[in-house]
Amino acid sequence: MPENVSFPSAGVDLAGHLYLPGHDGPLPAVVVGHPAGGVKEQTAGLYARRLAERGFATLAFDAAYQGESGGLPRGLEDPGQRVEDLKAAVSFLTTRPEVDAGRIGALGICASGGYVLPAAATDHRIRAVATVSAADVGRMFREGADGTQDPAVVQGMLDAAAAARTAEARGEKMTSFPIFPPTAEDARAAGGQHGFEGFDYYRTGRAFHPRAAAEFTWDSLDRIVAFDAGRFAGLIAPRPLLMVVGTEAVTARMSTEVAEPAQLRWIEGATHVDLYDREQHVGPAVDELAAFFTAHLGR
Repeated sequence: MPENVSFPSAGVDLAGHLYLPGHDGPLPAVVVGHPAGGVKEQTAGLYARRLAERGFATLAFDAAYQGESGGLPRGLEDPGQRVEDLKAAVSFLTTRPEVDAGRIGALGICASGGYVLPAAATDHRIRAVATVSAADVGRMFREGADGTQDPAVVQGMLDAAAAARTAEARGEKMTSFPIFPPTAEDARAAGGQHGFEGFDYYRTGRAFHPRAAAEFTWDSLDRIVAFDAGRFAGLIAPRPLLMVVGTEAVTARMSTEVAEPAQLRWIEGATHVDLYDREQHVGPAVDELAAFFTAHLGR
């Protein structure tokens, strides 16, 4: 069972699960970030547990304003804060006697695969970086998952975000927008197969968790749209970067277009969401990650 832990991030207390393999320390360690709208009990916890079984101390945690972590308003998705959360998780690991502070890596899944790039680019304590189904949330909202979204869509959403900020300035409560449509059919109509798979993972018995965010605040939207995950990825070099991608992932371009030093590993037949929990795809992904972190952090 993981150990329940907490640590501060820019004045917000974060809740985490620390997985220890039971080996004598100090151990190499990996911080694991969850997708946007996710919580530590879902895919981040799955990868953290599986990597702990391979000999790493791992830390999965809830982002600020979400899950069991603190912060108001609830449901705020702030890329700047999410990057800071990853750095704060590294800081926490450096204080643990079980961890070798000189051998800490970071793994980001989906949106955290985007957030981990600027975190690692500017935090040299992160010695090796990996992603699974990496997604740049800024591009997702600006262009759509497949890059074909009508530019009018994001402009309309920015109008709504501006109106929500004005209403808040006049004393009203900040409003929110739903992350997913109400039904699987609506999700497929709005987002195709990718939209359906996200709904199937988050909103059904497959992986539903009551603390996972169902809505984001409207003042998240303009922060997200201005985010560029890969802008400074080149600063990660000469430290290694591994990006694990499904061959059927609609978001694959968000990994293939990242600057050096990215190494790509393809998981045959996997979609973006398949790599969250489908064992036939998660197993090979964990093999790639374990080999990568072992090579660059040691055992």
